[in-house]
Amino acid sequence: MAKWTPTHEAPEPLEGPIVPTIIGGTILWFVLFLVQLPFYGWFDDHGHLWWLWTCLAGGGLGLIGIWYVRGRDAALKRAAAAEGPEASASTAAE
Repeated sequence: MAKWTPTHEAPEPLEGPIVPTIIGGTILWFVLFLVQLPFYGWFDDHGHLWWLWTCLAGGGLGLIGIWYVRGRDAALKRAAAAEGPEASASTAAE
């Protein structure tokens, strides 16, 4: 197993506009559901009804994702604000 051991450190995770990305994806899932809804009969006749329910499930899971990433974003901001005064006080003492 030694050959599978990484020889370098893992890079830092990329941070970006996570909340807007999840909101956009959730909206896209719901739009896809609404666009396919008028063709319910066709999907049912051809055995592709799962396409419709996949879009609805994606939208529902996206709502959970929005709740999660908004909480994560708020926690990161609280942590940064809590570190802010300590970091500036320690550099002022030096």
